[in-house]
Amino acid sequence: MLAKTSKSAKTTEGRPGFANTPGSNEDVRFRDVFLNDTTLRDGEQAPGVAFTRREKIEIAEALAAAGVPEIEAGTPAMGDEEIETLRSIVSLKLPTRVMAWCRMSEDDLMAAVASGVGIVNLSVPTSDRQLAGKLGKDRAWALEAVTRIVSLARTLGFEVAVGGEDASRADPDFLCRLAETARAAGAFRLRLADTLGVLDPFSTYALVRRVAAASDLELEFHAHDDLGLATANTLAAVMGGARHASVTVAGLGERAGNAALEEVAIALRQTARAETGITPAALGPLAEQVSLAARRPVPRGKAIVGADVFTHESGIHVSGLLKDRATYEALNPELFGRGHRVVLGKHSGLAAVEKALADEGIVVDVARGRAILERVRAFAVRTKATVPSEMLLRFYEDTFTEAALRLRRSTVGSAT
Repeated sequence: MLAKTSKSAKTTEGRPGFANTPGSNEDVRFRDVFLNDTTLRDGEQAPGVAFTRREKIEIAEALAAAGVPEIEAGTPAMGDEEIETLRSIVSLKLPTRVMAWCRMSEDDLMAAVASGVGIVNLSVPTSDRQLAGKLGKDRAWALEAVTRIVSLARTLGFEVAVGGEDASRADPDFLCRLAETARAAGAFRLRLADTLGVLDPFSTYALVRRVAAASDLELEFHAHDDLGLATANTLAAVMGGARHASVTVAGLGERAGNAALEEVAIALRQTARAETGITPAALGPLAEQVSLAARRPVPRGKAIVGADVFTHESGIHVSGLLKDRATYEALNPELFGRGHRVVLGKHSGLAAVEKALADEGIVVDVARGRAILERVRAFAVRTKATVPSEMLLRFYEDTFTEAALRLRRSTVGSAT
């Protein structure tokens, strides 16, 4: 089984890191923030999403190739098919840690044994509402279950993370007690789950700070996007002391989804200068792969991976962009294996028309450029679409035809 990671591990530069983990093809690299991708577990719980075994294996391979250090690959308690899929993923010996999600029960743990994984996330409700309403249990039961099942998991050789379900609605004092109970039983990490997606960044920061101050257990934050705050809350959790973040590709997940892998990785890099080990250029193809398997198209405006995130139409923006790319691009598209794109539409200006024509080897004067721009805007309103290059060339040719007709009428008028 996999060795326990150490919270005190440091990189040579003194940044927070994670101990090397034997049992995989290569040691887990030191990182500022350690991402756990749960696309194959929580992502697949999105309504209507059902991956085949082959799709799960291929997604696991793509996640590992992108630099994701830990994958929550499934739920063994679902049965033999899921167990065999997990075994197939483990057998690949990818340069990533493979985790299984389990309830805090002996039966789930035994199913995990059959799956061959080395790490388990043992989930237990932490709010009074879930303990009583779902299980008919109380806090004392939760603490006893953590002690008993975590101890058993350690005896079986597992590395253990405890998942605090509905932590966002739990008593913070109880979460602190749960953390210490989990640590004493042999767990190395506590996942604080905002299961219903009800937190905001300020309350997230305060909650994580509170638990981090009470325990030296490593903390992970698991966000849901019901209020559109999953990524923001994840960043706040990191600022509060969490060094593990749960994510899914393109935010795929139950209800409104989860914190998006690509958003969290790049936002941490841009705003906190924190590294996750993720390869930015792999994020777009990864999102497309998961999108196809899930049969859920990536929105064109989806942060980081959407088709339009480096596309510009507005005349003011394009004019500035053509002079200095930094005026309207915070992220370098080349980092993601892409380039910026200028399209023509209702809000385009003369500079965009001139640039598009220049790309076709055509130079026009201001008068002809403005005439073409009028046609561009009218086309965009009529079709509710951008103007393709062949239509732009037709507009260019039309201006010559109109100019010739005006000249002819002028000549005929003079002769009479």
